[in-house]
Amino acid sequence: MQAITSAKLMPDAWERSGSHQQIEPGDLPGEVERVVVNTPVFDVHTHQYPPAFKTLFSAGIDDLVTYHYLVAELFRSSDLSTDAFWRLNKSEQADVIWEALFVHNTPVSEACRGVVSVMNAFGLDPHAPTLKDAREFFASVEPNDHVERAMQLAGVSDMVMTNDVFNDEEIAYWESGAERHSKLHAALRMDPLLNGWDKANQVLTRRGYQAESAVNERSVASARRFLDDWIQRMKPVYMAVSLPDTFRYPEDSLRARLIEEVVMPVGREHKLPFCMMIGVRRAANPALRDAGDSVGYSDVTSVERLCLKYSGNRFLVSMLSRENQHELCVASRKFSNLMPFGCWWFLNNPSIIREITEERLEMLGTSFIPQHSDARILDQIIYKWKHSRHTITACLTESYQALIRDGWRISAEHIERDVKRLFQENFRNFVGLPI
Repeated sequence: MQAITSAKLMPDAWERSGSHQQIEPGDLPGEVERVVVNTPVFDVHTHQYPPAFKTLFSAGIDDLVTYHYLVAELFRSSDLSTDAFWRLNKSEQADVIWEALFVHNTPVSEACRGVVSVMNAFGLDPHAPTLKDAREFFASVEPNDHVERAMQLAGVSDMVMTNDVFNDEEIAYWESGAERHSKLHAALRMDPLLNGWDKANQVLTRRGYQAESAVNERSVASARRFLDDWIQRMKPVYMAVSLPDTFRYPEDSLRARLIEEVVMPVGREHKLPFCMMIGVRRAANPALRDAGDSVGYSDVTSVERLCLKYSGNRFLVSMLSRENQHELCVASRKFSNLMPFGCWWFLNNPSIIREITEERLEMLGTSFIPQHSDARILDQIIYKWKHSRHTITACLTESYQALIRDGWRISAEHIERDVKRLFQENFRNFVGLPI
């Protein structure tokens, strides 16, 4: 009898809740699309820099067309040798790729569609036989205006950069006081520290932080001071590293000791999450340079062990292998200090994004970060978020339709709350930024 009474009270409770009128099933797809398209996104991982970091700022048609995704694709549609290609300057490389992938082939791949999408966003003709008009257009755009326009077209409110404190070229810009962009947030990248101590200890020593080839007490103290100083200068939102598919924890290695004695205590002290992007196999085909990296299956239990042992630390994790995604979802259900984010690199394709996003919605509700652009070229944020929004819309629509079938009423407020959480609040809360 109590269950029947509760059921009778449901409509009144709905009215008292303050929610607006429920959305009819036929109107649901359009309403979800409206909210997803109009909600600004916090892009939690990019490789962007402010224009003041001149040689590191990457934008425009030549950079877009010579992105390493398209370089790899070129050699499946061209007899040109890799040696001959690398002897060309960037504009010549772009011309070769354009002719091979856009003139003589239909640009159906995700990377090629991305270029088409960007060109259309700027009113350029993707059917043009050459890149002449596109080059003239981008040459006429002032860099700071370019950043603002790209973010507007992408619907991006903020971006997190990738800032390598072991890279002398980048450090020179930080030390020069080059102007930062208020919507570009720093992330302290430490790949050499954890993946190449032989180089890292030399960099530390050269900069006045005495370190040795052995990871001893002196080296640990110097590494911690180095990170402390750069955290003070950069004000990063998290620390980050890209790890190989062979990464294991615990293990008897320099990397494990550095994680335990440097990264974890620094993270706790500064209240910074540790972002791990796991699963890359570097230089599977060295002749392709940046385009030659590949993917490997990784060990999720290593992530679980870190989350368990360092419960006072927070971990942002993205894994490169499709086969790791279900295990990562399960791990995230067990550890509230673990935040899965994005569909990284080779996963950044609509069919795979859809599969992963549906899986996460089913297992984690809305307590994850669905995507990041990983954009190395400024203009890529336009197509990557356009394509991702389309896929996320479809996933959310199906989830809400299933919920309606089971007896739940969906309102616009529900959708707006969920999308804001996915696009903004989950990340801001996790890294300690104001909502």
